[in-house]
Amino acid sequence: KKNMKFTAAVTALLLASASAFSPVAFAPRSASLARVQTELEAKLNVADLSESDLKGKKVLVRCDLNVPLDGSTITDDTRIRASMPTIELLVSKGAQVFACSHLGRPKDGPEDKFSLAPCAARMSELLGKEVKLAPDCIGDAVAAMAEGASNGDVVLLENTRFYKEETKNDAEFGKKFAAPYDMFVNDAFGTAHRAHASTEGVTKHLSPSVAGLLLAKELEYLDGAVNNGEKPMAAIVGGSKVSSKITVLETLLDKCDTVVIGGGMVFTFLKAKGLNVGSSLVEDDFVETAKKVMAKAEASGKTLILPSDIVVADAFAADANTQIVKQDAIPDGWMGLDNGPEATKEIADALSTCKTVIWNGPMGVFEMDAFAKGTFAIVDALEEITSRGACTIIGGGDSVAAVEKSGKADKMSHISTGGGASLELLEGKVLPGVDALAEAKVPA
Repeated sequence: KKNMKFTAAVTALLLASASAFSPVAFAPRSASLARVQTELEAKLNVADLSESDLKGKKVLVRCDLNVPLDGSTITDDTRIRASMPTIELLVSKGAQVFACSHLGRPKDGPEDKFSLAPCAARMSELLGKEVKLAPDCIGDAVAAMAEGASNGDVVLLENTRFYKEETKNDAEFGKKFAAPYDMFVNDAFGTAHRAHASTEGVTKHLSPSVAGLLLAKELEYLDGAVNNGEKPMAAIVGGSKVSSKITVLETLLDKCDTVVIGGGMVFTFLKAKGLNVGSSLVEDDFVETAKKVMAKAEASGKTLILPSDIVVADAFAADANTQIVKQDAIPDGWMGLDNGPEATKEIADALSTCKTVIWNGPMGVFEMDAFAKGTFAIVDALEEITSRGACTIIGGGDSVAAVEKSGKADKMSHISTGGGASLELLEGKVLPGVDALAEAKVPA
């Protein structure tokens, strides 16, 4: 069930940031993605359900509210805001909404610092109505709240990972979790690649189990673009390690006309070409893999772009001495930390004629101003082609953080809220949290 179609018009969503690199608004879609909808297999979407399907129903909604906190203060609420359209839709149709999520990684039962109380407060502000926080995610107190709920009420269950059974997808726990509810909506793309009780286990007990608006939009873009995107298509694959990106790199090389390599993984490729890389990050175990990728690109007539010039530094530090050198002239004791200006122009030129571009991973250590130009130049190039009708997809992870930092998130076609889930979907893997959802009824 690799290809999926979502027929609903998806509400504009604000977008998630992600963790930093280490050694969105909704733009108009290209015609190609509209065509994708006729070709992809259907999953049932919450927007396909009528008011009569939802009114008075107790609906369990798996959200991704795993937001960063400073004590009890939310420092970035974009994941909460991205979850609101599905909840608002359910409320408008008279459902009784019971949202659930994990937060952080509690080790041994409930911990105050991982309580979802701050999320409930922020959801109340965004919805303009009280969102009650349940004292638990299962048990008698939760059952009593479900029994006493009225149409349009929104309750947030406490952290699902206060129980170790959640991540183990314990069958009995999943049954208890699902017990008070009539149906299930999965809107947590960021955890859809995990078979947990609150993403997969509950679907065995709740019917229908359907996709939320955010999940639907993620799959429409990420799965649709990779498999049916308009050509010419390019992928930009960055980040520090070949080992974590090799599967997605090989998949995208099969699908795309051009693949741009950036970030720390560049130097494993340069070493594979027999070049000196100084003290740059290299994965020696993946040098042979890099050679095979380059050979595959050449044999299949694909364009594989490595930076022609590189910003090198004498230390991994914001105030290090720097110089710009050709890719074959990295001095001993110096490390590559960003693309040089020639490489940046070559990449922008290569992207300028593309109709679909998928970006996963930064070009350099963009958190440090001295090594940020290559990454932010990619943002500028994508902004330009998006304005001309191209479909630009920021496929999760540090590239999302870079686009958010640039202030141009609203200039991209789609920014993914998932990290690992984005990567796995781009790799062509089936996501358990999606696979478990109901199929849409196809008209005869």
